[in-house]
Amino acid sequence: MKVAVTGSSGLIGSRLVPTLVEDGHEVIRLVRRTPRRADEHRWDPQHRRIDPALLTDVDAVVHLAGVGVADHRWTAAHKRQVLESRVDGTATVSQALADAAAADPTRDRVLLSGSAVGWYGDTGDRVVDESAPAGDDFLARVCVAWEAATAPAVEAGVRVATLRTGLVLGPGGLLARMLPLFRLGLGGRLGSGRQYLPWISLTDEVDAIRFLLTAPVSGPVNLSAPTPVTNAQFTAALGRVVHRPAVLPVPGAALRVVLGEFARVGVLAGQRAVPAALTAAGFPFTHHDLEAALRAAVRTG
Repeated sequence: MKVAVTGSSGLIGSRLVPTLVEDGHEVIRLVRRTPRRADEHRWDPQHRRIDPALLTDVDAVVHLAGVGVADHRWTAAHKRQVLESRVDGTATVSQALADAAAADPTRDRVLLSGSAVGWYGDTGDRVVDESAPAGDDFLARVCVAWEAATAPAVEAGVRVATLRTGLVLGPGGLLARMLPLFRLGLGGRLGSGRQYLPWISLTDEVDAIRFLLTAPVSGPVNLSAPTPVTNAQFTAALGRVVHRPAVLPVPGAALRVVLGEFARVGVLAGQRAVPAALTAAGFPFTHHDLEAALRAAVRTG
């Protein structure tokens, strides 16, 4: 297959691209900066511009690009960037694929478009799969708009799967920020610790994307392990993996002071999400056990 990837320099994309090449696929990277490699091609998602020829003979697009949710305090400007980067980028690749499908309707095409388990809002201890309705907080509204931006591709007959990803455990992202504190014995649960945390190993995240390139799955897909855990269980497991106690809880009130709205929506809320669509399609998870996934992530970090 010929596969175009956005967000190729991120935690997921940087592992996905070489794996796809090893699988024998031809990969092109869509980048916003000036291309530096033969496999890079510039696009401008902010202004919804892309060379129509780039996707003419592409079989699949894996769209992972977007401004980091937790990179800055949630000011009005940052929240706007989070939303617009996802909607504009998704609308750009979706319309380009729709145009390619109109020009050559004989080619089967697929769009695997990023989303997040934040779609569900705070679900407490209620188990949710892909059939659950959207929540009503900021992250949920972002996910709704993000997924809706795939409409041109869906309407053009492109197979579209939206990847509702949980916390990815790998050498980067949130785990990389947590490890230094936990290695110093300064880690602990956040708030009550009762909020659920749907996690997935980087290995399973990448393998699930590879699986979905050809599996006949469309619509929302939870990319999370079958065993979501509470924040208290997660932090205790991470403490065991790094051989340090995890007994210093961070009060919710302190988190709200430091992080503002993000604390309430992104840290103290949770989703007990399960991967019903992947399980039904027969995807073989490598990591069902959290501690095994954490050990693998720490070894590669």
